[in-house]
Amino acid sequence: MNKQELKDELKKSMLAKDELKTSVLRMLLSSLSYLEIQKGKDYEANSEDVLSIIQKEAKQRNDSIEQFKSAGRDELVKKEEQELELLKKYLPEQMNNEELEELVTKAISQTNASSMQDMGKVMGALMPMVKGKANGSVISKIVSERLS
Repeated sequence: MNKQELKDELKKSMLAKDELKTSVLRMLLSSLSYLEIQKGKDYEANSEDVLSIIQKEAKQRNDSIEQFKSAGRDELVKKEEQELELLKKYLPEQMNNEELEELVTKAISQTNASSMQDMGKVMGALMPMVKGKANGSVISKIVSERLS
């Protein structure tokens, strides 16, 4: 997914009068524009930047859902969940636990990790392989279980 594809999706959602999707896509494009401004005058966001922004926004929605649930704000939970579902459509398919366990095992053997002190090495080897395909906290949990 690149910036132009997001713009095309925005046009379609505006024509379909899909307010929620339009709002989410505008927010993504705004975040991308902000990133481009931060990076400099001639910087053009690439597909990796788009993925990173979508992941960041999805993580924010997950955090908001937890906070709203604990505060008893069900109407806000519903809105955030709807936005999260839209964002997930633009993310690569997530890896299942079996695939993650296999990758963790490989990474542990590649890095010769034997204790929790080696967790950083294992995570460093794993994260490039699962970027965008798995939640970092889930991976961290699996690695810590294996190393302890």
